[in-house]
Amino acid sequence: MIKRKLLSDLNAHLSQKEITFIIGPRQAGKTTLMLLLKDYLDKKGAKTLFMNLDIESDKQFFTYQSSLIQKIKLEIGSQRGYVFIDEIQRKDDAGIFLKGIYDMRLPYKFIVSGSGSVELKERIHESLVGRKRIFELSTLSFEEFVNFKTNNKYENKLREFFSVDKEKTIYLLKEYLNFGGYPRVVLEELLEEKKRIMDEIYQSYLERDISYLLRIKKTEEFTNLVRISASQIGNLFNASEISRTLGISQKTVKDYFWYLQKTFIIHRVTPYFKNIRKEITKSPVFYFYDLGLRNYAAGTFGNMVSPQEMGMAFENFVFNMMRAKFLNTSTKIHFWRTKDGAEVDFIIDSGREQFPVEVKYRDLRRPEMSRSFRSFVEKYRPERAFIVNLGLDKELAMEGMKIRFIPFFKIFEEV
Repeated sequence: MIKRKLLSDLNAHLSQKEITFIIGPRQAGKTTLMLLLKDYLDKKGAKTLFMNLDIESDKQFFTYQSSLIQKIKLEIGSQRGYVFIDEIQRKDDAGIFLKGIYDMRLPYKFIVSGSGSVELKERIHESLVGRKRIFELSTLSFEEFVNFKTNNKYENKLREFFSVDKEKTIYLLKEYLNFGGYPRVVLEELLEEKKRIMDEIYQSYLERDISYLLRIKKTEEFTNLVRISASQIGNLFNASEISRTLGISQKTVKDYFWYLQKTFIIHRVTPYFKNIRKEITKSPVFYFYDLGLRNYAAGTFGNMVSPQEMGMAFENFVFNMMRAKFLNTSTKIHFWRTKDGAEVDFIIDSGREQFPVEVKYRDLRRPEMSRSFRSFVEKYRPERAFIVNLGLDKELAMEGMKIRFIPFFKIFEEV
């Protein structure tokens, strides 16, 4: 069993009247978590009902609110109970449907999950304002991955493990950068089986989520766009160039990127600027939610070896770690590029302070800073700045500023 950190938060929310809403990528483990919650409640003697809108025999009860309520009363009765609804995005106007039931003040607690879709990410959120709490489940984090790989032996002392067993840490990092964190992929040992499972996940996304959202059966253009995106993580988004390459309109390119964001495939990162004349202000960059899916789309799944490929994946990896740290906070992650070519991977903006984070897929032996990094530091004078690498842990003082060189596993503690 792979332990997920989110499970304890979900358990704690079972006592709240709000709808517990679990969102995230397809096959990230949402159904497994719901079944674990149901098993926990069943063992306590609670009344539960599990329904899945991917199952036709369950789907029939979602035509009318009265039909679902009758089904719940039949299975649970009129006393306190817990209703699990999986794949809610299959229901049209799901937000309004659930809002109506919630406002009836029935004695049922709803735990609902869904993969990303326009309906789930937009209308459901709007309809259920004040009636739900969102829990985002991504694919396995690096910490969850390492805990599983080490049989949870170092669950409460991972930092010590990373610091002491550096060789094993780097070995696990390379495996994670190659295969990502989809639970089914992680659980499989054989390379060919990992590839088969990732192909199934990838095709399922294209054939089910995208075909459903875009109302199209042929997804070649969309697939090609995903491949281009996978090969250009961290690079400036150029809609006109992609439009010419794929032979589709710029509007379609932008629409497709919007869908990729709404279905938990990519993150959009916007530029940081103060001087509009000298700094690029419009073009974003993109990173993938899961490195395994990114690598599969790029044709490098399980066989990344070049320093350049590993460096791109490591940059995406560091972004994902920082995003997880700042999730549900007001802190923003940007990047910095100037028209004369200077660039810094990430700028963390908490509102009261902004500081740069440079990423290097190297085991630095001594402190070193790029010209671009120095340029940002000298221009904006942040109180602190970070260079994330594979091993060096050192602090420098530079004209009243702290420049921290930190191993990647210290991001949660220090950034």
